[in-house]
Amino acid sequence: MPEMITLKVNGEIVEVAKGSMVSSAVAVAGAKMFRRSVSGEPRYPLCGMGICFECRVTIDGQPHCRSCQIPCRQWMVVVTDD
Repeated sequence: MPEMITLKVNGEIVEVAKGSMVSSAVAVAGAKMFRRSVSGEPRYPLCGMGICFECRVTIDGQPHCRSCQIPCRQWMVVVTDD
């Protein structure tokens, strides 16, 4: 069984396997969107490799982090525009 870590996504405690990307934790948390475009449209991960920038979230107070490129850390705090 993989080692699990705990983090918060939009105030909800989520457990994911160690080594998972933040985008996976956001999906596990059931967020309806990752961010909003400048015109207010909901945005979601598209490429999964950090090129499209659609998966940006706030991590530990730092905005515009590409969630598909950042591994989860114990007690990381993630906030989406959901």
